[in-house]
Amino acid sequence: MHLDARHLPDHTHIEGDICIVGCGPAGLSIAMEWEGTPFKVILLEGGGFDYDDKMQDLYAGQTTGQRYYPLRSTRLHYFGGTSNHWAGFCSTFDPIDFEKRDWVPKSGWPITSSDLDPYYARAQKVLDLGPYEYNVQYWQQLDPSLKSLLTPNETVWNKVWQFSPPTRFGTKYGDAVRKSRNIHLYTYSNLTEITTNESVSAIEKLTVRNLADKTHTIKARRYILACNTIQNARLLLAACPQAPKGLGNDHDLVGRHFMEHLEIQSAWLYLPRPEAMKLYTFSSGSTKMRCELAITAAAQKQYRILNGTCSFFPAELAKGMKSQIEIWNTDDPKKNEDQMNSMWDSHEKKAARVSGYNAFELKTRIEQSPNPDSRITLMPERDQLGMPRAQLNWALTPLEKHSIRTFYQLVARQVGQQGVGRIKLMDYLQDPNDPSWPDFTSGGWHHMGTTRMSNHPQTGVVDANCKLHGVSNLYIAGASCFVTAAAPNPTLTIVALSLRLSDHLKNLSHSDK
Repeated sequence: MHLDARHLPDHTHIEGDICIVGCGPAGLSIAMEWEGTPFKVILLEGGGFDYDDKMQDLYAGQTTGQRYYPLRSTRLHYFGGTSNHWAGFCSTFDPIDFEKRDWVPKSGWPITSSDLDPYYARAQKVLDLGPYEYNVQYWQQLDPSLKSLLTPNETVWNKVWQFSPPTRFGTKYGDAVRKSRNIHLYTYSNLTEITTNESVSAIEKLTVRNLADKTHTIKARRYILACNTIQNARLLLAACPQAPKGLGNDHDLVGRHFMEHLEIQSAWLYLPRPEAMKLYTFSSGSTKMRCELAITAAAQKQYRILNGTCSFFPAELAKGMKSQIEIWNTDDPKKNEDQMNSMWDSHEKKAARVSGYNAFELKTRIEQSPNPDSRITLMPERDQLGMPRAQLNWALTPLEKHSIRTFYQLVARQVGQQGVGRIKLMDYLQDPNDPSWPDFTSGGWHHMGTTRMSNHPQTGVVDANCKLHGVSNLYIAGASCFVTAAAPNPTLTIVALSLRLSDHLKNLSHSDK
């Protein structure tokens, strides 16, 4: 069922069993788990079914610290969320990513990889992926031509990525939501106020507004903030008048530990003869996959580095290409996407003419160490609905650069010892005492960590079940709950965590009955 909140009578009151705020991958993954159940699900989307400049402007904000993309264009504000221009990269977190690592400050999840494993398997279907197989040997048995660059060793391994078509959540689930009898979607419903009880221990109602100057109230047994990482923090900091420092922010943690993946050109690989490197490029078939090189957990512990991977890009095609931070440079996400697609279309046409290369640019995707100074705060400026705009201070630490440099030193050692070729570090990595970053340092548009998970309110914003500490009926969904960022793109893990949260809430709801 779908209702446009702009056309409802002003001050309409809406009631249900569960209210989900946000219709991106997290919110829709949860909502569809409740389809056909006896529970009334209220699903709130701030925008409509298509891109709208006025709605997009509600995401505008300011950045400080390390150079970053314009906030207005890093997320999409309509049904389906940022899955509407998602590239489809999927891989699981490694067991070490959930562990407490004494060389990574603030690391250690209250759950393990085995806790998430069954939900990863279920998430494959949600994202239209192939079999739940992230072991390179499985894919090499299917196609023996997928040859590894390196023979098995204790330092470097092949991490598998699968590629969603990519799934556009708005397209995939739009009709099902409209036809649903128990899921009630309200578009143009922007959350602007969270009202709690006197002790600020439970949510009593939500207030939503839109640019048609309509205001409505929502009441449910349980509420889920399933907005993006910046908006989840922004709402907790701004939307609850009973908590002037921010809802769930008794320990000044809401908005802190914002994390990104650094995506940056880092080294060159030179081979004695041209190679197709088929294992490290997209394969044909119903499911696309490829590998990237990664450092084993044992080596990460030995050398005290962050988790990351490297991908291969033909050096001949890399010449003259701009970095992501240079291309995605305007407030208009559609213009940025066109610029990005134009660059990749040109690359693919050139690559199709050649069967192999003997020189490759190596690009890093590496996790950011949790850093309390990397954070979301509120600006004095307000948007058209009266909400304070968000400000991002993206702050890196020396551990990121040390980890990238060490990563390639370890890969280079294996490449040399096995007689595969040679690796040369780029200039910015040559001096171990240089903490600066080059102008082409880019992020992966992967926002994580502003409402981090922990068993203790002194160290996190939500508990192991994603419930806000101190508030009995408010939950957070999405990458804002991540404790550490790991190496993979976050969407697969977002969906897995959302399915886990849905199961938890179903158990509670059945107990209520």
